[in-house]
Amino acid sequence: MANVVVVGSQWGDEGKGKIVDWLSERADIVVRFQGGHNAGHTLVIDGKTYKLSLLPSGVVRDGKMAIIGNGVVIDPWALASEIETLSEMGVEITADNLRIAENATLILPLHRELDALREASAGDGKIGTTKRGIGPAYEDKVGRRAIRAMDLQNLSSLKGKVERILAHHNALRRGLGEVEISPDTLFAELSEIAPRILPYIDRTWALLDNRSRQGDRILFEGAQGSLLDIDHGTYPFVTSSNTVAAQAATGSGIGPGALDYVLGITKAYTTRVGEGPFPTELFDEVGQHLGEKGKEFGVVTGRPRRCGWFDACLVRQCIKICGIDGIALTKLDVLDGIDTIKVCTGYELDGEHIDYLPASQGLQARVKPVYEEIEGWHDSTFGARSWADLPATCIKYVRRLEELIEAPVALLSTSPEREDTILVQDPFED
Repeated sequence: MANVVVVGSQWGDEGKGKIVDWLSERADIVVRFQGGHNAGHTLVIDGKTYKLSLLPSGVVRDGKMAIIGNGVVIDPWALASEIETLSEMGVEITADNLRIAENATLILPLHRELDALREASAGDGKIGTTKRGIGPAYEDKVGRRAIRAMDLQNLSSLKGKVERILAHHNALRRGLGEVEISPDTLFAELSEIAPRILPYIDRTWALLDNRSRQGDRILFEGAQGSLLDIDHGTYPFVTSSNTVAAQAATGSGIGPGALDYVLGITKAYTTRVGEGPFPTELFDEVGQHLGEKGKEFGVVTGRPRRCGWFDACLVRQCIKICGIDGIALTKLDVLDGIDTIKVCTGYELDGEHIDYLPASQGLQARVKPVYEEIEGWHDSTFGARSWADLPATCIKYVRRLEELIEAPVALLSTSPEREDTILVQDPFED
């Protein structure tokens, strides 16, 4: 039985939450392996809506183990609040079904403040961050001064680590004209939150190894999308972690040989939150229609998403970088009723046709999409659960996308409800 990695093949917001929840019924363990609470997943189960940011989607299912891996940066206050909210909704979360990697980096209040200060002072050069401290926390991780989850287990040694991180951050705060942070204040805040996090801390790499040897199925849940990857995304308008499939191994502490199948979650059109290039973005009534019908607002920020036509060129690029074996095509129903649907097949750059998005920020700003027009459909696809429920022209659209992105459709999602899913190829049975 295969272990499955789920990643977004666009700029995030592709509908990973529902697909991961749908797949989690077939898995024993669900692992978050990168990002932080800047990413949100919405699950709709039996008419009940759950909004998750840090917790893996499998946590709402009985009998599943949820793991927050070492590649995630964790705001312990946000995590405690999320656990409390889900508990009030009837979801029981204990050390029996949630574990946190002991070597995961913590997001501190100073990270959130620095994130907001930088973004406010950037003017036209702002990145469009969620101001939740994700980037600054990853900076401290790489700078080898981070406070990690395991540090909450030994408060006697924590004071020295607090002083070390503040030696860096207070220098930054002085330069920004901000009041310095007292080591005693930060130590007290961490000491207070520690008891709410400590029960979940574990050597998750060992747990995953043991469970894998026992034959358990593991589902690796990515956040954001591949085009926001710090190396392979539309830099500098990216997140601060690697969002591609290979990070599933590094960010969870399991060997790459354990990653059997990569499923790319792919929206039937394209959206983006925040700043950065977007070749197929629409500023007309069609773009407005996609946003309204698709309810395109960020789960975490509430910000409206920019909308545009499907970009097969970009998705194909992500498929190659991530090694995607098949895609889950989501929100197909949002295209219902559009007479003519456009698909970007490549770009024109200074009079030359290219089949990739350049890495250069300047070149990205100059590319123009080359479109292919495909006949739309007027029958509803909302809630379809088999190929037979789809209009013929809709099936032609899906098949043409497969040709353009050079990967098969393994799943189709036709509504937020988990049962409204068409299974073409079960990733766990690959």
